[in-house]
This record gives sequence, C-alpha cells and structure tokens, in this order.
Amino acid sequence: MRILIIRLSSIGDVILTTPVLKSLKEKYPNIIIDFLVMKNFKDAIEGCPYIDNLIIFDKSKGDGLKELVSFGKELKKNKYDYIFDLHSKIRSKIISKTIGGKIYTYKKRGLLKTILVKSRIIKYRVDNTIVKNYFNAFEVLGVKYKKEDLTFSYTNEDLQKVVNLSVDIENVPIIAPGASKETKKWTQEGFAQLVKLLYEKYNKKPLIIGSKSEYEMCDRIRMMSGDLGVNLAGKLTLKESGALLSKARFLVTNDSGPFHIGRGVKCPTFVIFGPTSPEMFEYDNENILVYLGEECSPCSLHGDKDCPKKHFNCMKKLNAKKIMKIIEETGR
Repeated sequence: MRILIIRLSSIGDVILTTPVLKSLKEKYPNIIIDFLVMKNFKDAIEGCPYIDNLIIFDKSKGDGLKELVSFGKELKKNKYDYIFDLHSKIRSKIISKTIGGKIYTYKKRGLLKTILVKSRIIKYRVDNTIVKNYFNAFEVLGVKYKKEDLTFSYTNEDLQKVVNLSVDIENVPIIAPGASKETKKWTQEGFAQLVKLLYEKYNKKPLIIGSKSEYEMCDRIRMMSGDLGVNLAGKLTLKESGALLSKARFLVTNDSGPFHIGRGVKCPTFVIFGPTSPEMFEYDNENILVYLGEECSPCSLHGDKDCPKKHFNCMKKLNAKKIMKIIEETGR
C-alpha cells in the first residue's frame, strides 16, 4: 500500500503530523508513505523515520492553477491507494483532486464559527486537538489515536555544529520569545526578567533562540537582562535548533514552532498561551501549560497584531516570578 499525506505548512502543523505517521508504520510495517510539504517548511519533517519519500513543492517555480495541476499530474503516476489531505486548503485540494482516487481530509473549523470568532461575537473554542483531528482522517485505515507523541529529526552533523558553538549548551535553560503574531508573544520585559531568574538559579546563561528576523528582539531581551543571556537568534538552522533543544534543561516558549520542535526532541517545555486556545494541544509532566485564563481569552484563532481589547492582560499580567514558580514546582 502506498499513500500520500499532504501538509504543506507551517512548522508546527507539519511536526504535528508525526504521531499519525508513527502509528501508520506500526500498524502497517510495509506501507509506503510519501509526504508532500512546501519547500520553506521541509526542515520540519525531513529525516523523519516514518516517511519513505519526501516530496517538495516549490511555489517559487510556479503557484498558479496550471502549475498545481501539472504538479498533481506528475504525482498521479505514483498510483496512490489513498491520499490524505491534512492541509485542506485551495492549493492542496487542487493537487489532490488532480491526482484523483480515494481522498480523505480532516475536519476543519466551520466557516460560520470562523466568522463569529473573527467578528469577536464568540470566543474560540476548539472541537478537538489538532493531532486528534488528524487521526480522524485515517479512520478508513483503522489507525487509532494513542498520544501526542511528536518527532523532530536532526542529523549527527546538526548536533556536532551545536556542540562546536562557543557557548555552554549542556543542561542549559533555553527561551524562544518569538511567534508568528505579536499578541502570541509574551512581553520582552517578562522574558528578560525570566533570564535573570534562570541565571540566578542555575548559574548558567540561558540561551535565546529565534529566527534571523527576531535577532533584534532577542538582543533587546539579552540587554534588558543585564547580558545574562546568550543571543543565538539567526545563528541556527531549524535542525540545529532541534539538536540544541535535545541538550537543554528545558525550554520556555510562546505558542509557536519551537514549542513543537522541543516536544519533538523530548525537551521539557513550558509553553505560554495568551490570546489563542491552549486546548489545541495536550499536556503532561514534560509539556507544561502556562496560561492565566483571562476572561476575554482565548480571543483569536491564530493571534493578532494588537490586542482587540487594547489592554493585553493575558500576557501583561503574567510575570517572570509566576513562571519561575511553575518551573520549580516541576522539580527542574
């Protein structure tokens, strides 16, 4: 049996498919799994031991209807027994329909609910976790949900590059202050104060990770902490970030890609939620939720540029001492 799984973006959503991939391989050891992802996000899944063929869609080479249909026709030659569209948007639908055959998608949020949330008429409440929704698409193959066990793969070369950094990486706390939307970010002042508290407790400079575009933000946090952190933003690839997190004492992050990378390499992770719903994921002793549960939260599907209430209480009321207390209560 050969199947195609489509999840084009983004980092977290791609990594969240890995529990399904693992379960498929456990139930059907001889199954051939092809995985289609956009080029910009291939590092989120490349090297995954549960994928046989990673197929890359490079939209820079053409992203119109003609190019999508042509791409789908090429994939049709693989004669898939099943296609599972876990992206379920226009681009993936065109590709899957062009391939044809047995196509299954996962249940997405209804249009009416989306409109009501975006209009601030109702709060956003999820129907189920993302991973469980993914599993629902595979009922036809009898694959059952077990747990939210994520996988993020990196190479020995990635690990060696991290080891060769001129900083202490063993058992060091790491913070990831970035996020795709402004309201998903805890305050820079809060992160800076947390860096101070972490340094005082562990006597090691916490590492600050992020993308190249987040360098200045991360450096402001470093400076506000009194230079008690090490800014590695923009200095690591996604794979190298995963390798680094595999060596960390723990990670403190916003609702963003590093949350899932950390979980994928079994790094204890404290994740901060504000305007978005924490019910999208599951938590345990290794993945700890930090959430004030303000009356107006969750207010957004994916975060916004500004707080719709203009007070941003869901993040501003959260202080570093509270997070430090949560960390200490876990015995770390």
